[in-house]
Amino acid sequence: MYNQCAPDEPLCRAALAGLEDCCEREAEVIARAPGRLEVLGGHTDYNEGFVLAVATEQATTVAVAARDDHLIRAWTDCDESEADFDIRRLDQGPWGRWWDYLAGVASELMAEGCPVVGADVAIASDLPIAGGVSSSAAIEVASALAFSTLAGCAIEPEALALLCQRAESDYVGMHCGIMDQFASIFGRAGHAMWLDCRTRERRMVPMRSTDARFVVCDTKKPRELVESAYNERREECERAAALLGAAALRDVDEAMLAERAGVLDETLLRRARHVVTENARVQAGVEALEAGDMPLLGELLSASHVSLRDDYEVSCEELEAMRDAALSQPGCFGARLFGAGFGGCVLALVEATAVDDFAAQVAGRYQAQTGLQPHIFATAPADGAGLMPREGEGER
Repeated sequence: MYNQCAPDEPLCRAALAGLEDCCEREAEVIARAPGRLEVLGGHTDYNEGFVLAVATEQATTVAVAARDDHLIRAWTDCDESEADFDIRRLDQGPWGRWWDYLAGVASELMAEGCPVVGADVAIASDLPIAGGVSSSAAIEVASALAFSTLAGCAIEPEALALLCQRAESDYVGMHCGIMDQFASIFGRAGHAMWLDCRTRERRMVPMRSTDARFVVCDTKKPRELVESAYNERREECERAAALLGAAALRDVDEAMLAERAGVLDETLLRRARHVVTENARVQAGVEALEAGDMPLLGELLSASHVSLRDDYEVSCEELEAMRDAALSQPGCFGARLFGAGFGGCVLALVEATAVDDFAAQVAGRYQAQTGLQPHIFATAPADGAGLMPREGEGER
């Protein structure tokens, strides 16, 4: 079951207005999908490991109306650019632009037998682009929900998540794991999602403390060479697992890694050590959330960052400056880079009463050091993807 998309929320209104402005059309289907915060589990998902994630209050909303040809014509408020492509010629892509995500979703839906039709599409979002909050998964999930509904296809949530992951991995070429799409679909307000990325087993972990908020600190540093470096890290992990005699690094624990470390060179040992210790941190993070122990969760976030910086080598000067600024503020329990790295965002866990001062002080310190104006905002675990029900329909 998908959630309901509230018709009066700002993003919904913006998507409706966008469709009218760009195409002079009224929406037939509206779908909304949130971004995600990777609380713990940096680069463990494609190693078949464990992650702890939440869906964000920030999201992407897609409004669509069917066309009588084979074009998908799309407009987004992120840069007010427009795109159009023929769903009969998707093999000509990807084009290296934002609409590759729409094309990839359309391609995967049609491969599953869903008769995708031409459509006018308006997209409204308040998610940072390329910031590590999975704006890509949000647009994939929202557009997949919208396109499949417009075509009259009923797709179960888990199947839709896997379809969207294939669109990003196989069509766009970013060989991601399943965390982003699963968090966007299965998120629940007041909960984090623990996910076993091999078995797809998941459970919702209640956040028992209301004393802390997640604060996203977007460095506004473009993530350079992320795709090539991300795929390189994935290949390194696969080589390390093979040398250790494991199907994936998920099957390696700290004792095994210590015993067999000699079969790995220095680089592969560091990569493996990060994944092994990060899996353990995910499990500890679940316990901290269940106990309402925010100081412990903050310590785990900070340890994760050190591992990502030193062993996985996906940090950069701007991320380090942002994290240092965050940790210097009263009320910050801990902070870490999240997402692919090499730019993007830092996630801080901050006392609820300190959030406003934290944001102002961190922004000023970071801008003074880097010359970049950051975007800092608080968020909370939110519900996953949803459709706006048509008049007379109940919850889907």
